[in-house]
Amino acid sequence: MQVTRETFDQVMVPNYSPAKMVPVRGLGSRVWDQAGNEFIDFAGGIAVNALGHCHPELVAALTEQGQKLWHLSNVFTNEPALRLAKKLTDHTFAERVYFANSGAEANEAALKLARRYALEKFGEQKQKIIAFTQGFHGRTFFTVTVGGQPAYSDGFGPKPGAVEHCDYNDLAAFESLISDDTCAVMMEPLQGEGGIISPDPAFVKGVRELCNKHNALLIFDEVQSGVGRTGHLYAYMGLEVVPDILTTAKSLGGGFPIGAMLTTTEIAQHLKPGTHGSTYGGNPLACAVAERTFDIVNDPAVLAGVKQKEQLFRDTLATINNKHHVFSEIRGKGMLLGCALNEDFSGQSRLFLDASTQQQLMCLVAGANVVRFAPSLVIPDEDIAEGLTRFERAVASVVAAR
Repeated sequence: MQVTRETFDQVMVPNYSPAKMVPVRGLGSRVWDQAGNEFIDFAGGIAVNALGHCHPELVAALTEQGQKLWHLSNVFTNEPALRLAKKLTDHTFAERVYFANSGAEANEAALKLARRYALEKFGEQKQKIIAFTQGFHGRTFFTVTVGGQPAYSDGFGPKPGAVEHCDYNDLAAFESLISDDTCAVMMEPLQGEGGIISPDPAFVKGVRELCNKHNALLIFDEVQSGVGRTGHLYAYMGLEVVPDILTTAKSLGGGFPIGAMLTTTEIAQHLKPGTHGSTYGGNPLACAVAERTFDIVNDPAVLAGVKQKEQLFRDTLATINNKHHVFSEIRGKGMLLGCALNEDFSGQSRLFLDASTQQQLMCLVAGANVVRFAPSLVIPDEDIAEGLTRFERAVASVVAAR
């Protein structure tokens, strides 16, 4: 059957507006469309393809497991899930793992666990959840309500209650909001969709201290920032703050759908049998691929390489900006970077994305004012150089069209 981009408009629900070209093949940081055009991938499937496309070791892990077991249900456990959980607990603060299919599902589990923990330990009055404006935690009704972007949560009727928001990096506002009725605080240790906003170290430490004071659980949403993305295995490791619950997905599977919630033994015991579940969560296929991804990423040389590649991006972007004067700053950490547009180009990030696609570069936006890059953690330096050459052509075309 021959399908084209026009087929999308005929058969798909119109909640997405995909590019005109249709990718059909990928290898490393390169992608080819139906017409055979080659693109460099700085989008990484929105920070998912941590090792690029069709990494041979991930293909081997998937192929090997695909000839053994695909699905069992959680009536049984399986070896890949147990091995992955052991590695996650060995290399993080956590002692217990719950597997899901996505970041939204992992966050849903974290929020339900926090509410359950508070109810059973402190009583029904302790149910308030605090999150941050411009946060993003998924598209389930609970997680989209906790995320601080009304554009994503409005228009679907009454929202889950007892959820409040304050500005990121505003410790005074947060302190005025938290109380003994707060059961949990959910935050990204580096805001992604909200504009690639890094936390002030004093802010993060202050949030941790206030959570301790009020017996509130601190949940770090590391769906986008985790698994090597910032040059640390998890971003919290570079902040000197340890959460009570951590969620991870995206890069964890290297492109195969998987999510996980990590926490301590004490907190985990409140999700007793029957209180939460997932049909596909922890399936052998996903866990086998994720285990291999985790092994490759959790290597000092790979993590150091992420920081080196960040500097290459920053140096070249500075050169581009000195010539074209379009960015106010380069934000982010590791292979999660945002080019914040200056006042002359305010609200026009989509123009830069479309121009990049025209130059055969795949990138992202993070709101109307930030162009986002989230490439493979092991993208070759020559692909960075060539991709940024294409990006400069895109920038020049936007500037010239003003």
